[in-house]
Amino acid sequence: MVRGKTQMKRIENATSRQVTFSKRRNGLLKKAFELSVLCDAEIALIIFSARGKLYEFASSSMQEIIERYKAHAKEITSSSAIDHENQPSRYEAASLLKKIEHLETFKRKILGEKLESCSIEELHELESKLEHGLRRIRGKKQQLLEEQLAQLQQKENTLVEENTLLREKLQPNLPSEAANEVVLDDIPGEHTEVDVETELCIGCPGRGKTNGILQG
Repeated sequence: MVRGKTQMKRIENATSRQVTFSKRRNGLLKKAFELSVLCDAEIALIIFSARGKLYEFASSSMQEIIERYKAHAKEITSSSAIDHENQPSRYEAASLLKKIEHLETFKRKILGEKLESCSIEELHELESKLEHGLRRIRGKKQQLLEEQLAQLQQKENTLVEENTLLREKLQPNLPSEAANEVVLDDIPGEHTEVDVETELCIGCPGRGKTNGILQG
């Protein structure tokens, strides 16, 4: 007679449930013992019946195995908590790496490298971006030149104003030409008539007019 497959659900009959518990409990304890002996495994098995009765098996000391289990479970919990806390950082790092790779690829394409895999649409889009970038660069350059020109014009105006102020400060201290002119006609008794002799005398000076006087 072939036994039917046991359904995995609670046995409603109390007697059948108790008989099944006893059989499977003994089988489980036997398997735990065999596993510990054959494989040199450290095993602790704890069973509580429906009535609260304890059944246990330990390949060595039950207390030592339980302490070992607690320490191991604590390490797993701590490691799991750290992994959970670092999960966003790992996700962000992976996302940043992808962005960096994308930017590096785009940079190479901008420089005209690695264009073999680009389609016509991608090349057209790349050309449009380059033209837009050039317009922005030229606009910024023109703006900077105009600002520099305005600064130079302002400096020039400032220098002209300072030069004008210096001239105005120095003008009252300049000597007047009219004040320095000496007019002889305004000084009485200073008129002197100078007679120019046109006679040519031949001979030693101081002897008076002698022979050989030439009339001019």
